Order: sequence, then C-alpha cells, then structure tokens
Amino acid sequence: MKILFVCLGNTCRSPMAESVMEHLIQKHQLHDWHTDSAGLRDWNVGREPQGRAQHLLQQHGLKSRHLSRLITSQDFYDFDYILGMDSENLKELQQMANSLRPQPHCKILLLGSFLERKEDEIIPDPYFSQGMGGFHSAYLQINESCEAFVKKHRDDNNGS
Repeated sequence: MKILFVCLGNTCRSPMAESVMEHLIQKHQLHDWHTDSAGLRDWNVGREPQGRAQHLLQQHGLKSRHLSRLITSQDFYDFDYILGMDSENLKELQQMANSLRPQPHCKILLLGSFLERKEDEIIPDPYFSQGMGGFHSAYLQINESCEAFVKKHRDDNNGS
C-alpha cells in the first residue's frame, strides 16, 4: 500500500497527514505500507513543513522529516492512493491523471472522504489563518481521516 498526500504547497496539511499516517503505520505494524506527501505548486520545494505545523505535530508526539516536493507524473503510477485535502486539490489531481498515458490506476480521493461526516471531508488550508486554531482543526480532521483510512484498508491489506 502506497499513499501520497497532496495539498497546494506541501507545507501544512499534506506533511501533517504524512506524519500522522507514518505513526499509524508503526502503531498497527503495517510494514508494507509507505507514505509520502507532495504539493501542487513549487513554492516550498526543499523546505521543511511550516513552523506551526511542526509545532502541532510535536504537541502530539509526532515529527516530520519531510522536505517539500512537487508532485510528479510518476507519482500517479507509483502510488495506490493519492489523497488531496480539498476540492481544488482533487480537481487538479484528476486533471493531471486524465492527461497521462497510459492512464494511471491509482485512486484519487479526498482524504476527508473516509470520514462518515461528509460535511467535514474538505480540510481547509490553515496556512493563512491566525494563530494555531486552523492548524488544530486541520490536524483533528487529518488524524480522524487517516484512522478511518487505516481501519478501512488494514483488513484488506492483511488478507492479501
């Protein structure tokens, strides 16, 4: 199982999701699962996650070793799931995938689509928010979504 998390700049939501999923992979001993994150824009390539995102991860006992990168065409072939954070991410990812030949077989979904509450499937970008409130909200949605993803796919993965 290979999972790629994608947001606009790969500095807040997607690196947080990557760290949360890495923690869950270790917790559930899903040794054949791999996760990464990428951005749709190159603004932050080579940089560490945004300081507030790192601070929030540390508060939850997590850390990120990720350096921002841009999504590539090859990612659509290398990953089983590409999970965007909001509807604009999803739309752009689907357009990118549709332009590739041969057509990739990865599933492109919203990370929040694994929540039962469909009103929470969009994970807003906290980058322009003041303080930590937007980051806390995004983290809670990300954490719950990642846990739901693992719950849904763990049994399938263990049965293969």
